[in-house]
Amino acid sequence: MDAHLLYTHQTTQQPRQPSMSLAGSHSAFFYGTLMDPDVLHRVCHGPRLPNSTTSNTLTTRPALLPAHRRRRVRHADYPAVTPNPDSTVCGTLVVGLTDGDMWRLDLFEGGEYSRRPVKVRPIISGDMDNPWAEADLELGPEVEAETYIWCAPEMDLEDREWDFAEFVALKKVRWVGAGGETGGEYNEVDEAVKAAKADDPTRGRGLNGSISKALGE
Repeated sequence: MDAHLLYTHQTTQQPRQPSMSLAGSHSAFFYGTLMDPDVLHRVCHGPRLPNSTTSNTLTTRPALLPAHRRRRVRHADYPAVTPNPDSTVCGTLVVGLTDGDMWRLDLFEGGEYSRRPVKVRPIISGDMDNPWAEADLELGPEVEAETYIWCAPEMDLEDREWDFAEFVALKKVRWVGAGGETGGEYNEVDEAVKAAKADDPTRGRGLNGSISKALGE
C-alpha cells in the first residue's frame, strides 16, 4: 500500500436529492475504488460540481476493518470484502456523508453489495507502507461506520488481494478520465441495471458507463 494514497482529505458537498437530509451524519468505510478522492467526488457530487462549490465538509482518514478480507472481483477493476476472522482490510474512513450521498453510493455499488454496519479502527500514525502490521500502528478507538459487503456469488471472487496502487496507476482513467474529468450526458437510473451485465471491467461504474450516467444530474 502506497503511503501517499492513504491520507486525510478535506472536501465539501451538497446532496443531489433535495428531499434528503443535509445533516451529513453518515460515516462509511471504503476499501476499493472509492478510496480515491476523484472517484468518491464523482459519485457523491456528480460530474459538474467542483469541490469548491459545495457546503459541508468530508473528513477522510486511513482505517482498518478487522475480521474481513478484501479480494479481487473476477474480470473487474474493483474489489469485494467478505467476513473473515483471520484478515484485516486497510481502507479509508469517511465522515460527514449525507443521506443524498449514501443514496448515490448505494446506486453506484449496485446489487453485488449490501451496505452493512461495521466497526473500524482509525489509523493515527505508523508505517503506512505496511498497514497490516498492526503492532507498528497507533490506532484510535473503534468507530461505527457502514461499508459495502459482497453479497453476489463467492465464485466471482479471486483468491488474492486487490491492489489500490495498481488501480490508481493503470485503471483509474477508465473511471474518471485523465486528470479526473468526467464526461457525457447521463441517462436514467434504470439503465444502470443493464450495465451490470455488460462485458466491462468497471461494470457500468466507469467514465461513460450506465451506472455512472444514472448518477449524473
